[in-house]
Amino acid sequence: MYKTLFLSLIFGISHFCSSGAKPLNVLFIFTDDHAYQAISAYGSNRNKTPNIDRIAKDGMLFNRAFVTNSICAPSRAVILTGKHSHLNGQLTNGQRFDGSQQTFPKLLQNKGYQTAMIGKWHLKSDPTGFDFWQVLQGQGPYYNPPMNTAEGVKKITGYTTDVITDVTLEWLKNGRDKNKPFFVMSQHKAPHRNWQPGPKYLTKYDDVEIPEPATLRDNYKNRLEPASTQAMTIDRHLSTSDLKLRAPGNLTPEQKAQWDAAYGPKNEAFEKANLEGDDLFKWKYQRYVKDYLRCIDSVDENIGRLLDYLDEEGLADNTVVIYSSDQGWYLGEHGWYDKRWMYEESFRTPLIVRWPGVTQAGSKNADLVQNLDYAQTFLDICGVKSPKDMQGASIVPLLKGKKPKDWRNSLYYQYYEYPGGHSVRRHYGVRTDRYKLIHFYMLDGWELYDLKKDPNELNSLYGKKGYEKITSELKEELTRLRKLYQVPEDTRPLVRAPREPRKKKKG
Repeated sequence: MYKTLFLSLIFGISHFCSSGAKPLNVLFIFTDDHAYQAISAYGSNRNKTPNIDRIAKDGMLFNRAFVTNSICAPSRAVILTGKHSHLNGQLTNGQRFDGSQQTFPKLLQNKGYQTAMIGKWHLKSDPTGFDFWQVLQGQGPYYNPPMNTAEGVKKITGYTTDVITDVTLEWLKNGRDKNKPFFVMSQHKAPHRNWQPGPKYLTKYDDVEIPEPATLRDNYKNRLEPASTQAMTIDRHLSTSDLKLRAPGNLTPEQKAQWDAAYGPKNEAFEKANLEGDDLFKWKYQRYVKDYLRCIDSVDENIGRLLDYLDEEGLADNTVVIYSSDQGWYLGEHGWYDKRWMYEESFRTPLIVRWPGVTQAGSKNADLVQNLDYAQTFLDICGVKSPKDMQGASIVPLLKGKKPKDWRNSLYYQYYEYPGGHSVRRHYGVRTDRYKLIHFYMLDGWELYDLKKDPNELNSLYGKKGYEKITSELKEELTRLRKLYQVPEDTRPLVRAPREPRKKKKG
């Protein structure tokens, strides 16, 4: 047995790197709910992200990267397994991920890679397939996070974005076997709701006005009922905690003093203004988006720390750096915050890859890619063969500037979590280069968008004269994709599932 294991390890090491050079390391930096609209490399008019931009300047930026199911836990499960939600079992946030199933970290481990998972996990079960893991409990707080480890709970004081980077750097410096290649997942809670900025950025943007999106005051006409019956508007659905009208309850005395010094005067001015109507709406938008951007600033700063470490240790040339998020996010488009929809701002996610000597510096890609592709891409980068039951496609050829002749020309999406937070109806659909067809299947209602003529998706063309042919073609393509991906009919009842009891943590 030991001889077999040894030979397998040796074989794996000899086949690590697809370039034929020494084994590649991979640093996968992953955030939660980072809108591509809040990255300057993607053309943001709201903020600057110089360190994320460093990755784009030296690598490839994907302009059309999407998810299969725009919600936290399902997206993470898709990335781990390379399979759609209905096959990996993670349809919604409320389910527990089956860690016994095949995942790409386990496959990398089998080939001699050291794997680490640090930060936001959000899959209820403990991580598997990792030599080291230290993860937030559930969503985790923005300050002073208790973190689960294989040895129990570790309580840490500090701002969570900084903490996750600290743990990542400590493992890279002192925790790994430096004779082996590594794959590390450094996954941030930020900028997830409720957008609590770090100490350095509490007052940033106080003296500026962030531009409003063109669709901030969307009236939801010319679309089906779901667009107007959601519960995710900036105007009506943000809480006092979201708006920082009360301070977090878990701050240290020093943190509380910093928080009160920053928000006290701003909140006092707000109370005195006694705003109403559109003036109040404008204030809510500015408060929300500034706090969101402040969280991004901390993320970007910490990405810089990781990139600097790679440079200082001479690892940059042999480490593939990948930046992405679990889905997109609304920064006021359609009057919304949150995600879940198949509409572009939610469906689309940032994806930037730096692969020295392989990806052309400063290049951009416009092919249709999806988080379904990440597992096979990671394996391909590391020279590990992908199992046939994974459903995506490696983007390594795209990273090398070579588009395969059979590359996809359509994407499949399905959202399952209704009833649930924000009351977004269940739907599935297909997106091509130009068109998007969405089926709200519990209502048996359809929407059709021409993304060239209507990039903001304000006017559904379904049932309109002149669109019969494209509608028929898209329905055929949707049927093909559902068959290809083995998608069953969703017959779950429209009732809210009971919450699973929380397990008592050790330590």
